[in-house]
Amino acid sequence: MRWQCGTRFRGLRLAAAPWTALLALGLPGWVLAVSATAAAVGPEQHASAAGQHPLDWLLTDRGPFHRAQEYADFMERYRQDLQDLELKYLLQKQDSRIEVHSIFISNDMRLGSWFDPSWRKRMLLTLKSNKYKPGLVHVMLALSLQICLTKNSTLEPVMAIYVNPFGGSHSESWFMPVNDGSFPDWERTNVDAAAQCQNWTITLGNRWKTFFETVHVYLRSRIKSLDDSSNETIYYEPLEMTDPSKNLGYMKINTLQVFGYSLPFDPDAIRDLILQLDYPYTQGSQDSALLQLIELRDRVNQLSPPGKVRLDLFSCLLRHRLKLANNEVGRIQSSLRAFNSKLPNPVEYETGKLCS
Repeated sequence: MRWQCGTRFRGLRLAAAPWTALLALGLPGWVLAVSATAAAVGPEQHASAAGQHPLDWLLTDRGPFHRAQEYADFMERYRQDLQDLELKYLLQKQDSRIEVHSIFISNDMRLGSWFDPSWRKRMLLTLKSNKYKPGLVHVMLALSLQICLTKNSTLEPVMAIYVNPFGGSHSESWFMPVNDGSFPDWERTNVDAAAQCQNWTITLGNRWKTFFETVHVYLRSRIKSLDDSSNETIYYEPLEMTDPSKNLGYMKINTLQVFGYSLPFDPDAIRDLILQLDYPYTQGSQDSALLQLIELRDRVNQLSPPGKVRLDLFSCLLRHRLKLANNEVGRIQSSLRAFNSKLPNPVEYETGKLCS
């Protein structure tokens, strides 16, 4: 089974329907391939297409059980687990096909150089899409760092991650709740025992994947020690050490990488839809534009980070990738809510503000 790193999306253009490429956000490439294959198989070919058993087609989307809730739950777990397992395999191999090439920036340290980790270090990866990649939006599936410590060091890296979805200031980033509830934790893999290097990887996978433009990493350190009285592991802040002459060791970060894929993005096509809200081309084109914008809004907000309330990522997209003013963004959102309320069985949800 091959991983398709966005290659299946490259042929889609947003001129006809700006949300077409984003429809695939919830479907990995192999699901699209299987679906396309299944659609080409007629009912009379099910027995031969199944391969292993003539009744295997009963569990396909053409079989009589595909509407059962148990089948839907099973397929959801199956798709997510399979994709995440494949992603973990590609991460172990450091497969370049799923790496999103970005720009490393830091005034506190340099990659591959030893530094004193007693004080907090700030670094970031950014894409500068408006300048270099205006025709793409980017989805993050995993974040990985390779961290090295000097021999016999008792330091423990502690990282705080902030994700900016479409650009703007640092205040328009959300905090990644690592190991909070069902959100994944860092996974460590030993790389070089002599240099005490480890790959620290957090895998968002299909469940927690999200848009990103810039990833901010704040690195600090704590000292890992053993309490003789209770035989438990305890941690100290470096400045809390009673003996300032004690050698804390040094730290080095060799790599900082984001893994994921990119999707085609046509801002002019979306501007054309927005223009039709006030100046429709033909009778009915305004309703069509509103429906497409609602679909785009829901698809974008679907990749909102975990929390009690979804973040309004769609407003961030309009604000920073289409360069619309705040009042224009508010007007568009109001028009979408008003139109959505008139639809049969409208589905509306509360969103939290992220971008100014």
